[in-house]
Amino acid sequence: MDVRIQFLGGAGTVTGSKYLVQHNGDALLVDCGLFQGYKALRLRNRNPLPIVPGQIRAVVLTHAHIDHSGHLPLLVREGFHGKIWCTAGTRDLCEILLPDSAHLQEEDASFANRHGFSRHSPALPLYTVDDAMRALRHLRAQPLYQPFEPIPGWRVQFFGAGHILGAASVLITVGGRRLLFSGDLGRVDDTLMFPPDPPPAADVVVVESTYGNRLHPAGNLIDELAPLLARVAARGGTAVIPVFAVGRAQAVMHAIDQLKRQQRLPRSLPVYLDSPMAMQATALLADHPGEHRLSAAQVHHMAHGVQAARTPDESKAIARHHGPKVILAGSGMATGGRVLHHLKLYLGDHRHMVILTGYQAPGTRGDALQRGAPTVRIHGQDWAVQAEVALLQTASAHADADGLMAWLRAIPGEPRRVFVTHGEADAADTLRGRIERELHRSALVPEHGSTWAV
Repeated sequence: MDVRIQFLGGAGTVTGSKYLVQHNGDALLVDCGLFQGYKALRLRNRNPLPIVPGQIRAVVLTHAHIDHSGHLPLLVREGFHGKIWCTAGTRDLCEILLPDSAHLQEEDASFANRHGFSRHSPALPLYTVDDAMRALRHLRAQPLYQPFEPIPGWRVQFFGAGHILGAASVLITVGGRRLLFSGDLGRVDDTLMFPPDPPPAADVVVVESTYGNRLHPAGNLIDELAPLLARVAARGGTAVIPVFAVGRAQAVMHAIDQLKRQQRLPRSLPVYLDSPMAMQATALLADHPGEHRLSAAQVHHMAHGVQAARTPDESKAIARHHGPKVILAGSGMATGGRVLHHLKLYLGDHRHMVILTGYQAPGTRGDALQRGAPTVRIHGQDWAVQAEVALLQTASAHADADGLMAWLRAIPGEPRRVFVTHGEADAADTLRGRIERELHRSALVPEHGSTWAV
């Protein structure tokens, strides 16, 4: 029987990555992410998979971000009983991210029910904290480079991908084919993570394309952030920074710590970290020395340079601090979480600033703010946008188009086919064109739900 790949997510969009690999009656899922952004995409999260979850023998995760791991609690609840293989860093982050994802959904459903703005009665979370905890019991950690067999006869290896702690590319050898899944690839010049490892030889490649049509500008996060924070502090305003709890929060915290140590920002400028999940993710950097660029001292300074809001009451108390301040809160695309309450407080005043820290998926509040929307809808109400909105260009943890091409170019031999995924339509197709023109390799952008024999 042929080896087949079915694209159940991450095809034509930058979220929901799920790739079903089948051979000789066995099935393995690479990534199991949630769709985010437009409602039409989010509705896919409730659609049944085209395979009974109990028939999937194993799952292999590239990394812990919710758009790659966030569907796991549903998969387990619906009957998956195999192992979920990942690196130790990914396991540790999933133990933070999945319960938090469930908790946010429970909170949002409860808030909607209390205030009556949901179209559903009652509003229900996609899954619960109990579902997430059950999924975590299926995780199994595996070191980089060491081959293992998640299914008898299927050989898998992890290779470092940069991007965030624990992120890996995945090589699957099965049925005489070598299938390489890039996962999300990091930048060579990332401030936190090491560059991606050189890729191994492969017959078929599935590569992400988040920045497939763009190049990162010259410069660095520290220099880009400095004038923004100085400007908002000078006018007595508050900078609200929606951050991804894993990766982006730590990069911004490190940049602010450096700016204060360089005396480019006042040491007295209060910085609040309103994300228990980001606090836990920061602590994990100390638990994984040697897997990132920061020294133990740098991690310590970064963590102690912010005032942590651990409880809802501590989060609310931030508003009682008048004068200039910086608030880092999740989520990174303003799709939920504590940042929404800060946006409601500060969006309506021109003294304040919202600093977006990277890619904003279409259909998210972050995307609306980036595009200059005069209002954004939060908790069933439209809120006027008077605050200054800035989008950082240097904070991304993804390789840009040249970085993706360099990784592909480094693959030994001649892959028979390249599938371009995990990108919006223009980004994916632009990268596809470059692969065909510059590398002379067959490349295509698969449609959602399509199946290919490889």
